[in-house]
Amino acid sequence: QVQLVESGGGSVQPGGSLRLSCAASGFTLDKYAIGWFRQVPGKERELVAAISMGGGTTNYVDSAKGRFTVSRDDAKNTAYLQMNSLKPEDTADYYCATEYYGSGFLNSNLYDFWGQGTQVTVSS
Repeated sequence: QVQLVESGGGSVQPGGSLRLSCAASGFTLDKYAIGWFRQVPGKERELVAAISMGGGTTNYVDSAKGRFTVSRDDAKNTAYLQMNSLKPEDTADYYCATEYYGSGFLNSNLYDFWGQGTQVTVSS
């Protein structure tokens, strides 16, 4: 079955950290860029980080710069989003998505295959 499965979400206090994983099955990630999105109910989905095919390029939305790190391990067919110094405004459902032969641009329209999401709650 071709799918992306996110994991690693949960509840954390402000200032805490989480590492999200995005595991691919049924296909290999090495020919895809990966984007990490988040969405709060009632708001548009936001692309917060992206990594190119091969991992040579990463991009972050301003609110994520210096706090989030996107990475990939193609041998494990998995991508990651390390989130540090979390804030209450980071609370959202987080999704990974792929772009075939992608360059890791922060353009939501480029990503066309999605996981089911994992919930992140940052609260004291």
